[in-house]
Amino acid sequence: MIHLLDYSKLRLPQSCSRSFTAGLVQAAPHARGLEEKMGKLCVALGILVLCAAGGWGGNICTTRGVNSCKQCLAVSPLCAWCSAEVLAQSSPRCDLRANLLQNGCGQDHIEFPTSTVTILEDRPLSNKGSGSSTTTQMSPQKIQLNLRPDDSQIFRVQVRQVEDYPVDIYYLMDLSNSMKDDLKNIQNLGTKLASEMRKLTSNLRIGFGAFVDKPISPYMYISPPQAITNPCYEIGETCLPMFGYKHVLSLTDEVTRFNEEVRKQSVSRNRDAPEGGFDAIIQATVCDEKIGWRNDASHLLVFTTDAKTHIALDGRLAGIVQPNDAQCHIDKDNFYSASTTLDYPSLGLMTEKLSQKNINLIFAVTDTVVGLYQNYSELIPGTTVGTLSRDSSNVLQLIVDSYGKIRSKVELEVRDLPEELSLAFNATCLNDEVIPGLKSCMGLKIGDTVSFSIEAKVRGCPRERQKSFTIKPVGFKDSLTVMVNFDCDCSCESQAEANSSSCSRGNGTLECGVCRCNPGRLGLHCECSEEEYNPSQQDNCSPRPGQPLCSQRGECTCGQCVCHSSDFGKVTGKYCECDDFSCVRFKGQMCSGHGQCNCGDCLCDSDWTGDYCNCTTRTDTCMSSNGLVCSGHGSCICGKCDCTQPGSYGDTCEKCPTCPDACTIKKECVECKKFERGVLVEQQSCSRMCRDEIETVQELGDRGKDAVNCTYKDEDDCVVRFQYYEDSSGKSILYVIEEPDCPKGPDILVVLLSVMGAILLIGLAALLIWKLLITIHDRREFARFEEEKARAKWDTGHNPLYKEATSTFTNITYRGNM
Repeated sequence: MIHLLDYSKLRLPQSCSRSFTAGLVQAAPHARGLEEKMGKLCVALGILVLCAAGGWGGNICTTRGVNSCKQCLAVSPLCAWCSAEVLAQSSPRCDLRANLLQNGCGQDHIEFPTSTVTILEDRPLSNKGSGSSTTTQMSPQKIQLNLRPDDSQIFRVQVRQVEDYPVDIYYLMDLSNSMKDDLKNIQNLGTKLASEMRKLTSNLRIGFGAFVDKPISPYMYISPPQAITNPCYEIGETCLPMFGYKHVLSLTDEVTRFNEEVRKQSVSRNRDAPEGGFDAIIQATVCDEKIGWRNDASHLLVFTTDAKTHIALDGRLAGIVQPNDAQCHIDKDNFYSASTTLDYPSLGLMTEKLSQKNINLIFAVTDTVVGLYQNYSELIPGTTVGTLSRDSSNVLQLIVDSYGKIRSKVELEVRDLPEELSLAFNATCLNDEVIPGLKSCMGLKIGDTVSFSIEAKVRGCPRERQKSFTIKPVGFKDSLTVMVNFDCDCSCESQAEANSSSCSRGNGTLECGVCRCNPGRLGLHCECSEEEYNPSQQDNCSPRPGQPLCSQRGECTCGQCVCHSSDFGKVTGKYCECDDFSCVRFKGQMCSGHGQCNCGDCLCDSDWTGDYCNCTTRTDTCMSSNGLVCSGHGSCICGKCDCTQPGSYGDTCEKCPTCPDACTIKKECVECKKFERGVLVEQQSCSRMCRDEIETVQELGDRGKDAVNCTYKDEDDCVVRFQYYEDSSGKSILYVIEEPDCPKGPDILVVLLSVMGAILLIGLAALLIWKLLITIHDRREFARFEEEKARAKWDTGHNPLYKEATSTFTNITYRGNM
């Protein structure tokens, strides 16, 4: 039998409506083709049907056997509690709100707290950094969430990279002996860097610091004794005594002072290969008063070296066991005074302090160690890595490029997130395209505004009813403070009546319409004593006749199940049929550690799904460097790329030797974005597949090895030439020749004259050929005659053909003998 549901009359809770809406939103942008769109739509409709199922028959609220208002609210965000003392017979107190109203529970007696979002502070985003009293790059700044157990709320934030934002650059240099030639090449870096950075900001300050390693054995030379004051003694040179970290110049806008201080510096020499650079990084980070970091500025810490660096626990080689305390220890002489007493900092400690101080770290290292620092950068948010030439001659361009990369990316980080909360991110970066599961945007330009929708979901009910956490873009001073109120309690609890007459003449407390019995009393109205026993009451302790009492996990007392305690967790339910420890485990963890077990079912966190909650819905782990999910060669399934393009492989399907080359791929982007035609326009996927910036030019310039020149013929046989270029920030640009080179139509006069000329030429050619043949023939005949004449063997004085004439004379009168 098929039932037709009137959805216009169906009341859905807010959380259910959000799930349905989210299903539709996620279906539309990523569905390709009608079949996939219908599949996504069916999933969303499935959510709606499941939510609506509570309106007919049993539902999750009535099947959990709860007996208090607080327990009811913890079952599901859909559940409501009726606190009226008198309720219709057999009507459950914990039910859907609509069902309670239908069963006669008054609106004033229904406990149904709703989750809400309230914006407390919302300053508008700024357009420019320098010159304004306050600069706002994130909005809103403070919100309040009211969440009931296992419910969620969605809020949005906007981030903008404002123009002309002040910049502080602190140059931290390795002054070990191997960097001697590098020191010479940066003596004029201040002036050159200021000249380049003025193109990006009008407010620049620059500082300088240096490091070598801990001045203690085995990191330093201690023999011969002269090596202590002159570590270069053995190589016949003079250099400075070894030091850990030295602060040379505080941040200043007098760039000539930077050049002067650098010229005064000399190198030192340490014994082992790794340096003590991380000591210098942590001190340059936390000593903000010494360094001079400004609150309203971008903070860049440029770290240059040609060697590896010591990390936490390496100090044990010198007997240093005290962990780094991340405090400022720069003495009056600007040296790091705790270099020989505190261990090197850990990566986690550096990450925490860099984030707190809003500092972007730039590793400018040589090619021999660039792989190591690439690995470090993956663990430290907001960090970029550049390859430094052997003599640091390219450090200027490296800093400018790294700053461009930093400014072209916005990435959110979360601080102090309560363990009961989980966050799910959706990013809206360019072209208003929503990318689920992503909390960063790349390829941005100064002044671009991006937004993120964030769903906060609470698991269970924490003991502390008020908590807070912070969301901020990496490297920004701006942040969003989120105040969270957990609505786990019922308002009717404050009106509880102790020793109420409604509870069997004072044997319990009337709370929210039900009796909370005193010790030793049981029953709906505390009318039963544990000492009393009536076998007929045991029928109320099993769901059906013949079934075990209290599911064999409790005792039936006065017709009610008293569930046994368990070392594994809680046993609950009217018949002790539920628990929070019987769910399927994955890799030894209940619900994979990403959900809660509720009566045998895993209730997954907001960004996890599956029977075991072992499949993440996030896609940021599948994002490739070109900003596409799985490089456009596959789909993201459970946080991992499934490469569907034949020949593609790699963590993000980025490797594909048999895939079309860059020219073939970008050809379709040129067609759709420049000429508004082609396959991508027909599929309405141009903005999603092509995030390149189009620039029209008259001719293609030389942009180095990172540029690829391409040529193709369009549908009109016109030759289109373009250049694919990816800049230092990872943004791809397509430079397209303004006008395609199209073949011109025929000129009638030219064609006519050409035909006539051709005919004339053909006639002249035929005549010349005929004349040539006749001449050849005559010459052959004459030659033959000459040849025969030469073969003749008669005397040239007598003509053999000549015959003399013969004369015959007859005498007509002579008759002979007569």
